[in-house]
Amino acid sequence: MESLGEDARVVDTAGLRKSVFGAAIGNLIEWFDYATYGYLATVIAAVFFAPGNETAALLATFAVFAASFIVRPLGGVIWGYYGDRIGRKRILVLTVIIMSLSTFMIGIIPGYASIGIAAPILLLVCRLVQGFSASGEYAGAAAFIAEHAPDSKRGLLVSMVPASTAAGLVLGAIIASLLEFNLSTEALQSWGWRIPFLLSAPLGIFALFIRLKLEDAELFKEMEKKEQSSNKKKNTSMLKGIKQNFRQVVAALGVVSLNAVGFYIILTYMPTYLSQELGFNAASSILTTILSLGSYVLLLPLIGFIADRVGRKPVLITACVLFLLLTYPTFVMLSWGGVYAILAQILLGAILAGNDGVLATFLSEMFPTNVRYSCFALSFNSSNALFGGTAPFVATFLIATTNNTFAPAFYLMGAAVVAFIALFWTKETANQPLR
Repeated sequence: MESLGEDARVVDTAGLRKSVFGAAIGNLIEWFDYATYGYLATVIAAVFFAPGNETAALLATFAVFAASFIVRPLGGVIWGYYGDRIGRKRILVLTVIIMSLSTFMIGIIPGYASIGIAAPILLLVCRLVQGFSASGEYAGAAAFIAEHAPDSKRGLLVSMVPASTAAGLVLGAIIASLLEFNLSTEALQSWGWRIPFLLSAPLGIFALFIRLKLEDAELFKEMEKKEQSSNKKKNTSMLKGIKQNFRQVVAALGVVSLNAVGFYIILTYMPTYLSQELGFNAASSILTTILSLGSYVLLLPLIGFIADRVGRKPVLITACVLFLLLTYPTFVMLSWGGVYAILAQILLGAILAGNDGVLATFLSEMFPTNVRYSCFALSFNSSNALFGGTAPFVATFLIATTNNTFAPAFYLMGAAVVAFIALFWTKETANQPLR
């Protein structure tokens, strides 16, 4: 046990490690499930939509991808309400169950050739359920770790949430690349694409086993006791809390916009962009993305550590400026192919890490404990619904309508401007007690 003067708490080191690991491993598995769709987008387009127009099928695939984000603001409100009312742990258990089941169901849906229009409809239903689950996962995991972490290490420890998210993407990309390398196009479209979706069942059981052993932080338990002793009604606290923190919610929406666009352009859409727009073969597209993701995962804890030393806002502002200055040149490098494409993706991943490595901590610290989950989930999921889920569709649409293969770069730069402006509505929160 170690005593921490800055917030007068006593931290159980073993319990802290257990809490961080439990939240992070479940988050990894959830986002592996969720992101697999993006890495197999071209295969899914061929399996679930009518043949004859590859661009239309790909747009339809990304439209389904975007549709799953429609439910995320609603899911954020529902999960946030219950997460602030009954605890973070119970919601994290439920989200991993729902995500695993919906992902598994995608793996057993027959294709368009077998059941026609019912195939994309069933795919859409499963993606909507996935989106509903994802809306409670990221915010819940971040709030859970933030409330366990000591003030001086919160940035480092909460960075495990985006790091585990990215690790889930790495796992999905690795499995997708193995399938691309080892299976023929016929085998991949017939049964191979189903493998990562079916894996969600055993992975989900493992995550559930880990999360059932977690406990909510003392900070949350103390809040519960105070509310019970003062006879406050939790069922009215969420709306009141959102109203009281409305300015912070709006600012958070803007700050998250860069993360939303950057995450889904750089880490999810990129394999499709490289193969469909720049002529890379599918396996090479995924492999270069894996290298970018690997560097991204390694950088996130470093960014969290730096944010504990210099503050949250300086790191976030720096990321905005770098996106504005370097995004277009980096997309030009991508078009050169070979080692330049690898370096370009690593650079984009590194800049995104400057945003993502501190964002979850920043959002956790912006709101009070009684509405932390609600306000975090509402702002994060609403921004992702508006800017993130639509990013692959918008990027594909912009390229198709402008005939400019670098159009996604301008979309990313626009999001950086929005986030930069929103940051000036916020206050520095580093090393301050969550109370």
